Amino acid sequence: MCRNTTNDTLETYRYLEGLGYSLVFVLGLLICGAALWAFVAKRASWTDSHIYMLNLVLADFALVLFLPFRVYDAFFCLPKTFLCTFLIFMHFINMYASILTMTAISVHRYLSIRFPLQARSWRRRKEAAVAVCLLIWLSLISVVVVFQKDNYPENLWTCYERCKNRRLRQHFIVLLSLGYLALLLVIVFCSSRIICILVKDQNQSGERKSIVGIITANMIVFLVCYTPYHVAIAWSLFFPVPQNWMFEYLPSHAFLQASEWIASTNCCFDSISYYFLLKRFYT
Repeated sequence: MCRNTTNDTLETYRYLEGLGYSLVFVLGLLICGAALWAFVAKRASWTDSHIYMLNLVLADFALVLFLPFRVYDAFFCLPKTFLCTFLIFMHFINMYASILTMTAISVHRYLSIRFPLQARSWRRRKEAAVAVCLLIWLSLISVVVVFQKDNYPENLWTCYERCKNRRLRQHFIVLLSLGYLALLLVIVFCSSRIICILVKDQNQSGERKSIVGIITANMIVFLVCYTPYHVAIAWSLFFPVPQNWMFEYLPSHAFLQASEWIASTNCCFDSISYYFLLKRFYT
């Protein structure tokens, strides 16, 4: 059996989960595939901004490519093997690569608009962008290596879920929660400052107005997509696990699973950024 309970409510949750991830897979594959093709087609025109955005596309596309395993598990149940451990960590790496890249893009935009002369005079911007992107991936892989045992098959309830009575190490949960909070503050600060600078400019062009709209939309999407998941993770640090958790944990289980699905939809909403940047590519 994939699950240790035959609760009908839980079965309904997993059916809806399968449908939800199927939708994200189809939309994400189309959006990320189109964006990736456009970047490759225009590779000769890359700037440091395009390098950051390409890294975001790759993170989103990699997350999307592994979603069929999640869909299959929701409908038919994957056996609990080390494949599940690998899939959990791939989901983690790709999601946080997207989060960290979005943070780097926000900082890059802020510095470019706040200090335009210095940004234009710096000759090694592409190299710096590549270094930042590599650092993001190496850092996440290091975290996975350190905490790999936490998601070994013996600690799993299903292929994508841990047994609720075998919690993650507290410092890992704190790392996720505080790490996300710090990144959120950086994004909100950079985005709000960019908006203020552009709005105060009396000679606003149509392009600048569209930049304000794009940045505002990106900030809202970031908040909506990732905040519920990290609230659920932080809550699990304090929520007492019932003794008969397989039957009594359903509300918290539903919230965590729904928030994780919401986080995965960010790979579709990132098309807001893709559209703006690629529009400038081809004009």
